[in-house]
Amino acid sequence: QVQLVESGGGLAQAGVSLRLSCAASGRTFSGYAMGWFRQASGKEREFVAAISWSGGTSYADSVKGRFTISRDNAKNTVYLQMNSLKPGDTAVYYCAAGLKPYSSYPREYDYWGTGTQGTVSS
Repeated sequence: QVQLVESGGGLAQAGVSLRLSCAASGRTFSGYAMGWFRQASGKEREFVAAISWSGGTSYADSVKGRFTISRDNAKNTVYLQMNSLKPGDTAVYYCAAGLKPYSSYPREYDYWGTGTQGTVSS
């Protein structure tokens, strides 16, 4: 089992930055690929970014160049740095852990956090 807890969400104005964190506990964190997803009100959960156990990354086109995913295996934590925020980035952000790197499909992740709300005002 892996337990995931997100933090760092909140209210931000368009154009500024937020950094989300996801702290993991339980089984060996470094052996898992990690992903960030988001779900806006009334919409399906969508892929944001993923990072492999070795640090390789992939991004959704909508956030490429603005968001950066990273991980610190010594701290069992994965981060999502979100820059140049837009109102369309408003969503609940979830981190997830799985064994398949770079996956953009929620079904391929085994463990999920409960989410953190990020709201961007214009």
